[in-house]
Amino acid sequence: MQAIKNSIQSGRTSLGIELGSTRIKAVLIDNDGKPLASGGYEWENQLIDGIWTYDLDLVWKGLQESYRELALDVEKKYDTVLTTVGSIGISAMMHGYLAFDGADKLLVPFRTWRNTMTAEAAGSLTELFQFNIPQRWSIAHLYQSILKKEAHVKDIAFMTTLSGYVHWKLTGEKVLGIGDASGMFPIDSETNDYNRYMMQQFEQLAEVKNFPWKLHEILPGVLAAGEKAGVLTKEGAGLLDPSGMLKAGIPLCPPEGDAGTGMVATNSVDKRTGNVSAGTSVFGMIVMDHELSKVYPEIDMVTTPDGSPVAMAHCNNCTSDLNAWVALFEECLTCFGVKMGKNELFSTLYRQALQGDRDCGNLLAYNYLSGEHVTGMEEGRPLFVRMPDSRMTLANFMRTHLFTSLGALKTGFDILIKEEKVAIDSITGHGGFFKTKGVGQRILAAAINAPVTVMETAGEGGAWGIALLASYMMDKGPDESLGDYLKTKIFDSQTKETMLPDPADVEDYEAFMKHYQAGLEIERSAIVHFKK
Repeated sequence: MQAIKNSIQSGRTSLGIELGSTRIKAVLIDNDGKPLASGGYEWENQLIDGIWTYDLDLVWKGLQESYRELALDVEKKYDTVLTTVGSIGISAMMHGYLAFDGADKLLVPFRTWRNTMTAEAAGSLTELFQFNIPQRWSIAHLYQSILKKEAHVKDIAFMTTLSGYVHWKLTGEKVLGIGDASGMFPIDSETNDYNRYMMQQFEQLAEVKNFPWKLHEILPGVLAAGEKAGVLTKEGAGLLDPSGMLKAGIPLCPPEGDAGTGMVATNSVDKRTGNVSAGTSVFGMIVMDHELSKVYPEIDMVTTPDGSPVAMAHCNNCTSDLNAWVALFEECLTCFGVKMGKNELFSTLYRQALQGDRDCGNLLAYNYLSGEHVTGMEEGRPLFVRMPDSRMTLANFMRTHLFTSLGALKTGFDILIKEEKVAIDSITGHGGFFKTKGVGQRILAAAINAPVTVMETAGEGGAWGIALLASYMMDKGPDESLGDYLKTKIFDSQTKETMLPDPADVEDYEAFMKHYQAGLEIERSAIVHFKK
């Protein structure tokens, strides 16, 4: 305990903060990557005028509350006041659109990754670049704004992602980690920078070339893992810790997206490794050892935090609808005077799913709270459907909702595994979907028909991942790669469990997907006919 206290007081620690979809989390780690303290803040996106967004005032409220909770946790556990750390990293949901004018004023409300409003732009740019541009990417949002002749476009002086915005305000530096940058504009992994040829193609478009800015002038600079990305300014320290206890001058690593921190948190940055992050949204990534044979609109090409190409199947929807059902069950229990902790409630219901019938009782559900590009849905309508003779039990209900949580992901992964024959040495699962031991892990193994590993740190998530990147920046040896650092210094002693796919589960999931694919017409009809 005294050794930990000394480490904290002398700043031999790293702080990671991630702004996730439903929670902002702060984690303090020691030089071995061990979590020492944490804090958090619950928040939710809002659908305002048809746009999914977060108020930037809530960004700072959440950051401050997360840090305050972490500092209190440090004081309670180690009887010391937190005044400094060795390094800081900021991570957040990738992609989206934050545009500012020359006076640093936000021009339009933050447009998050969840929006599916850029189909025209994304399609045109994909054809132009011969490179898949997803709807949620920043460049798709910018071009869609141009096509719609939105007045704010002419005034843009800087555009960035959420992690880049927070980092900018803390340090004054307009930079971005290469993984997050790869969700703004395509990256050239040979130069670890934006693809220069594609940028020229964009700037020569008739609708673009008459603006007073050039694209390369308004995008953040690109940095790879291990590079220094500025220091915490006095103003930045005040933004993070209004109490004034936190000192300025702390170095920050490049800000990253949640995809990159997920790779780090699962030791999945080397070729032929992959991970699945499952929570509010779900995405699966595989670090490639060869190029895909063609462009797939369902597959994004991004990078690891150190610049290696990654194939990603990103889906907007995972557990949000399931969480809503669990909240309903909790409300029901409360009506009868039964109080149960959320962890116990989720675990009990998740485990119930393993008792369900192999065919899920012939039940069907869609978890589309928002649009889902992988299956061609521009909007979302959460649905639960059953036949008159379906077997409506709690076990079958939960099994159906856990299966459908990965339905869109499987659609994307089938392209990589079945069509492109992508080789996978290991897949690691992390996020809330895997917190109940053996349940989410088993279902993912069935969905992708591959072994799935879950580590004891599966619940730590991206805040831990960005803290590791901050630690790597300060502690890496000469020419030590990120992959080597993670393997030898962080994950060598990690407890992990690997589950092989059960052939019967694989067969069941494939059968479920036939119903899932056929029933998509029900979802499309609901989008057309069920409106406010």
